[in-house]
Parts: sequence; structure tokens; C-alpha cells
Amino acid sequence: MADGRLADNIVYFARALRAAGIPVGPGSVLDALDALRVAGVGTRADFYWTLHAVFVKRHEHSELFDQAFGIFFRRRDYLDKLMASLVAQAPPQEEEAPRPGAQRIEEALFSGLRELERDARDIEVDARLTVSDRELLQKKDFAQMSAAEIAAAKAALQRLVLPLDEIKTRRLAPHPRGHIVDMRRTLRASLKAGGALIDLKFLGPKTRQPPIVALLDISGSMSQYTRLFLHFLHAVTDARKRVHTFLFGTRLTNVTRALKQKDPDEALAQVTASVDDWSGGTRIATSLHGFNKLWARRVLTQGAIVLLITDGLERDGGEELAFEIDRLHRSCRRLIWLNPLLRFSGFEAKARGIRSMLPHVDELRPIHNLEAMGDLVRALSTHGGRGGNPKEWLEKAA
Repeated sequence: MADGRLADNIVYFARALRAAGIPVGPGSVLDALDALRVAGVGTRADFYWTLHAVFVKRHEHSELFDQAFGIFFRRRDYLDKLMASLVAQAPPQEEEAPRPGAQRIEEALFSGLRELERDARDIEVDARLTVSDRELLQKKDFAQMSAAEIAAAKAALQRLVLPLDEIKTRRLAPHPRGHIVDMRRTLRASLKAGGALIDLKFLGPKTRQPPIVALLDISGSMSQYTRLFLHFLHAVTDARKRVHTFLFGTRLTNVTRALKQKDPDEALAQVTASVDDWSGGTRIATSLHGFNKLWARRVLTQGAIVLLITDGLERDGGEELAFEIDRLHRSCRRLIWLNPLLRFSGFEAKARGIRSMLPHVDELRPIHNLEAMGDLVRALSTHGGRGGNPKEWLEKAA
């Protein structure tokens, strides 16, 4: 009887780990059962590390396993009973504060139990409204979303498929229809036939994905959008190799390394810990000056695309801001300004900071919902087309 409870709970725990993103198969479950019997676990720590040694194969899965173990065996109160069937009673574990990813792990563990408790009528209604809800979610403003809708939006951002566009570089690479003869490869290929046949090899322009540099405003006026924008940038960073992210409010902070974490919750937790000016003031000119001076020559290479995400509400906008944004524009291939204020139909470029920046950007796009983010993803392709012309907003304001 004790063996049956042990096997059932280990199987259920393994399924929860698989739902949370850790690859766990039937073989691992059998290995875990054998390890628990052979290891002779005597404490809660022994039980934890025995399962950890079997189920965790990659470093980034350790955090998910740790949270899943604590939530599963605390909520269901199974560990003490299982330990009693193996060894002496284990001491209770102290409560810990929730960490990044705890909510996602808890939903993965207990989603099956919650679904069983739902009424059949509610399930039928949810299924009937799935399509319309999805359409509303695509066009709903991030600032008006509920907690459940924000969670759905985060999941949708992770599923965005980024275009794999490439641009020509100055370097040469083997090319079947190149315009320059590669003498080294040609001579090497002719040696295989004893010099009787010469098959010409050619060189052509080498192509490479352009870097993407994101400058995200985290001031108080952007606080309702910052978190979701960071989830979007995490998805971009995970899909591409050369992505650099900078946050600015009253100062400039490079968070590229933090966003390279595989788990989005862990990545955002590291970003939050490294930034001190959340929801504060805005100094766009000062932040752009710091970027142009310290980072532009490092990251704006090989036709970089710059995403400037801000509402442009700069208190000190003027000649300094115009100079810095013009310098940034000259250093990159495309400068795309993503402004959530464009969600208003009556938006006009009357603010001093906005008027200073508009002449020096290539595109001005809205970025307030999932539909706008999908348009941006398509625009990042070389064949995706151009967005709103910034000069039109200046003409309307004039």
C-alpha cells in the first residue's frame, strides 16, 4: 500500500514537472522510484536531492524543480506520509516567500484538480466564446487588461514567430552564383580530378541577421506597459542571438544579460533587481547621450535596427534631445519609434519632446496591444513594409 502511494505521487509529480517545462519521461519515473528505495533517504533534504538528481538534467530547470517540490509537497501534505513509509518522520519545512515562477508552477501542478471541480455548463460556455475572446484580447489595450488577460497576453508574446531576415555584409562567403572566383577552393577541387577538369568556385556576399537594439522607457507614464514589453523583448532575445536591451528612466541600464535567462520569470526578476529607477522621471536626452557615448559603437553594427519604446514625454526636450536622437538615427539602419500614445485617435504631436524626436525616426508605430506587436514583428522583416510616416504627424500638428 505504501509503495502504491509512493508510485502514484511520484508519477503525478513527474507529470507536473513535464507540464511546467522540464522534460521528464517514464524512464525517469522508474529511476526515481528505484533511487528512493536504494538510497535509504532519512531526511527531507535527502528526498529532495534524490529526486533532483534524477529529474533535473539542465541548470535552468533547477529553479522550476525547487519551486515545484515545495509547492507540491506542502499543499498536498504527502511528503510526511511518504517519508513515514520509508524512514522516520521528517521535520516540517518552514514557509518561504514565493519566488519568480511560483504561480506558473502552481498552476501546472493543480490545473487538473481545478478542471475536475468546474461545472460542465461553465466549460461549455468557455468553449463557445473562445474565438471571440481571442479576437478581443488581440485588440485590447494592455492598460485595461485584467490579471488573467495579462497572463494570456504573456503566453501569446512567447508564441510570436520572429522573421529570420538577413542583410548583406562586406564579407565574402562561398556562393553558388557569386561574382568573384575563389581560387583556393577552385584549385583544391581540381586536384581531386588530377587537374583534368577545373570546376570554378565562386564567392558572394555573406548574409547575416541584423542586430536588434531596444531602448525601453520605464518611467511612471509607461508603468502600465513596461512588464509586457519586457516579456516581448525576452521572446525576441530567445529567438535571436544578437539582441541588446537597455532600460532608461533617469539613467541608462543594460539588461541584456538578464534577459538571456531561459525562464521569463527568472529573467524579469533579475531585471528588476538591477534597475533602481522604476516608475520615476524621464530623461530621454540624458539617457540617449549615455547610450551614444558608451554603447553605440559596440552594438550598432552591421545594419542594426533600433526599437525606441517611449511616449516621448520629455520635460527637457529641445536642441539637446534633437541632437542625440539625430546621432542615434545616423548610427543605425532603421530607427523605429514605438509609442503607446498612438492608441488614442485624437493623438497630436504637440509635446516639445515628441516634436524634437519625430524628424529623426524612420517609423512611428503604436505598441499598446497584441495586434500592434504582431505588426511590429512582421515589420522587422525586410519585406514587412514600413509603418507610419513621422512627417505626417508633424504636418498635422502644424
